[in-house]
Order: sequence, then structure tokens, then C-alpha cells
Amino acid sequence: MSESISIKQTIVVRARPDVLYRLALEPRRRVKWDPNLAKADYEGENARLANNALVRFKFTRRLLGLSFTAKYGQLQAPQRGGWESVRHVGPLEKLTQGWVFKPMPGGTEVTFSLNARVRYGWVRTPVERVLNNMVATTLLELQRTVDAQGAQLMEDMGREMQERRKAEQKAAKEAAKAAKKKR
Repeated sequence: MSESISIKQTIVVRARPDVLYRLALEPRRRVKWDPNLAKADYEGENARLANNALVRFKFTRRLLGLSFTAKYGQLQAPQRGGWESVRHVGPLEKLTQGWVFKPMPGGTEVTFSLNARVRYGWVRTPVERVLNNMVATTLLELQRTVDAQGAQLMEDMGREMQERRKAEQKAAKEAAKAAKKKR
């Protein structure tokens, strides 16, 4: 008898929905920031984010290194998207993942939902714990990735402002020297 696990968490991220949509759903981008994925790439020649596109995922060793194929569906850029496993994933009959991006003032409300059907009842509790941890770390890393980009941008802008201020001070000193020499 299979048992279902449903996990849904929401956070607010300071970024536009289209940026978050690509980060969360594009496999090649996601594998760069998500610590739960070891590999993620499209299968076949149709290598783009589209409904019914097949993607091959591989979890990290912490998640037993499970490999599986998933099919994208419900893609509506930049509001929602997700995928569903084609065959069973280790102890799971089915694994589905969904993302919803709702724009709001100052950022985007991101809702990440994960649904799984466990093949064996006795493994439900440890699997649910692992999946809860996976959802939480994925959302935290998404937040951290977006904020790291924003933090880097702020740091670069601060450095540019400082350099501009130094250049202006140097020009003012030289102008003052030139004015003294004219006297």
C-alpha cells in the first residue's frame, strides 16, 4: 500500500518572478546552486524548457545518489512550473515538484511544493524527513543565490562610488594647486 507525502513551503525572495522561474526550473542553472542535485540535464535533442521535455536528474549522495527521469508540465512562464518523475525514484512510486511565483511589492512570493508517493509504508517517516530537509535547503539556497547576486551588485556599486569620489577629490586638489600657482 502506497502512502502520500505532501510538502509545501513559501518564502519571499527579493527578485523578479522571471529570474526565479529560470533559476528554479532550468536544469542547467538549477544544478549550479541547488545542493541537492549532483546532475541535471535535458534528454534528447529538444534541449529547452518546455512542456513534456524530459530531464535526467541525479541527487547527491546525501539523498542516496538516486537518478531518475522527469517530465516537465504546467509551465506558464513566469508564474508556475514543475515536473513529475516518469518512473519510480528509489523508494518512491512518484515524485512531483511544483513552483509558483507570485509577484508582490519588493520581490516575489515563491511557493515550492513537493509530492511523493511512497512504495513501502515502513519507509515513509525517514523519507518524509529527508524530503522536508530537501525542500527547506532548496528554498534557502535559492534565497542565498539571489541575495548573493544582489550583494555583489551592491558591493560593486559601492566600490565604483568610492573610486569616483577619490577621482573627484584628486581633481579638486589639482584644481586648487593650479589656482594657487596662478596667484
